[in-house]
Amino acid sequence: MEKINIELVAGDIRKSISVDKHTRLEFLTEFALPDSKRKYIAALVDGKLRELRYQLEGNSVVEFVGMETVIGFDIYKRGLTLLMLKAFKDVLGERNDYYIDVMYSLGKGFFCRIVSENVKCTEKLISEVKEKMFSLVNEDIPINKNSVSTDEARIKFGLAGLKDKEKLLKYRRVSKINLYHLGDYSDYFYGYMPASTGYLRYFDLVTYDDGFVLVVPDNKHPEQKIEYTAPEKLYKVLRKGEDWGDMMDVECVGDINDVVTNGDINDLMLVQEALMEKEIAEIACRIIDEDKKVVLIAGPSSSGKTTFSHRLSIQLRAHGMHPHPIALDNFFKDRDETPRDEDGNFDFECLEAVDLELFNNKIISLLNGNEEEMPKFDFTIGKKMYDGKKMKLEPGDVLVCEGIHALNPKMSVALPDKDKFKIYISALNLLNVDEHNRIATTDGRLLRRIVRDARTRGNDAQQTINMWPSVRRGEEKNIFPFQEEADVMFNSALIYELSAIKQFVEPLLFRVPNDCKEYFEAKRLLKFLDYFLGFDVSNIPQNSIMREFIGGGCFDI
Repeated sequence: MEKINIELVAGDIRKSISVDKHTRLEFLTEFALPDSKRKYIAALVDGKLRELRYQLEGNSVVEFVGMETVIGFDIYKRGLTLLMLKAFKDVLGERNDYYIDVMYSLGKGFFCRIVSENVKCTEKLISEVKEKMFSLVNEDIPINKNSVSTDEARIKFGLAGLKDKEKLLKYRRVSKINLYHLGDYSDYFYGYMPASTGYLRYFDLVTYDDGFVLVVPDNKHPEQKIEYTAPEKLYKVLRKGEDWGDMMDVECVGDINDVVTNGDINDLMLVQEALMEKEIAEIACRIIDEDKKVVLIAGPSSSGKTTFSHRLSIQLRAHGMHPHPIALDNFFKDRDETPRDEDGNFDFECLEAVDLELFNNKIISLLNGNEEEMPKFDFTIGKKMYDGKKMKLEPGDVLVCEGIHALNPKMSVALPDKDKFKIYISALNLLNVDEHNRIATTDGRLLRRIVRDARTRGNDAQQTINMWPSVRRGEEKNIFPFQEEADVMFNSALIYELSAIKQFVEPLLFRVPNDCKEYFEAKRLLKFLDYFLGFDVSNIPQNSIMREFIGGGCFDI
């Protein structure tokens, strides 16, 4: 057998070995690096992402990918979904009177529902499925894939009652797709898979409301015991969004593509914008009825906080109030005072990047009836600027403050609690690829940010993708822990937005060089966007949250 030379990289381990040509990557994790079995879930071979069942063809540099990485954890979660679906098939047997709908992220897990008139989601059933999942893990069954005709797969899923998959493949331009096989169960998934079930040791399955949650581990410490508590307020917002999708008859990518194809996209946009405006008006009424003086709006990056604050201000004005929008980004410390993260990059997401003393002093002074000159942060030069404009509160005035830290008690520590009204906003995408492939909320926000950063901050897609892990760490630390403390939650996701943003973000992603680490994420996003049909965005309303990112809005942002 012909030998090839491999340079292995796995964490701090680096070694050169000689192996037979066509050796599987999985073999290298088990024998060349004996302490790493099951630790690594994929690999980069000469810079290209590969599954562990990939066979090496020549001399290569192999860098293993663990589940502690974003890429590795996505593969792990995708594998858990396949494992769960196979377990349901084994427990329920061969029948076509049900399917599992993997619906949305809910805390540290995915809320799912059994769609059937005959199969009920009971504690007993979920316990049996969970036990079967662990049994399949212990059997260490290979996860294989093969290429099939797209038309053949579309017919297969249609006969199985998976209408979302059938509709999705109707719009696929490629002639063949990959199906993954776990024993006698096969399915289509967006993205790579683990090599076998033995890699999927950490999870839980718990009933919740009228469905159940597939609970995932901490990807940094997967061996730690999983204790799951569902975020109840978040769940209520997600259910409302689900109801909106049902009302508009749009639940998956195939549905939105149908709307675009049939020429009904303008009506869909107007209906959702009307539903969103109605909800904002209801929030304004609560603020007035409860006599609040300071509205605090927080949410993760690219949630549309700025546009939301302006639209809320308009509703308050329509009810006789005089709102003053305040962007907390204007209270950033100057660049030379900004803390750095563990990678040495500026950490704009941490609370310490904000001048808390200045913010509290300014707001207290305004509440006491004084006149104040408010700062405006110049992101180009990294400094706060003052233009001489001053603010003073009169009777009936209200401050509308938005920023990622607005719900953190330390942000407004000097302000009276009785004057505060707290709003959590996030783009909680409810449009899925199909029944078993979710669209991650973070993907939608990242695409928004890539477009906005390029348009307003001069950052290219490579820069935005590079800083995204730091942004996510900041959200986990500084935003999500406070979301359930909000007086109200608002979902800023637009059911049509991925079709709208497609034409703006694709050119930016294509510019990412193929020899940098950000290329893999850019390539993944481009492949994902290929599912969507685009449309003419000229009719998107000027006050839409979408305009905060693609431009052309009526607000001074």
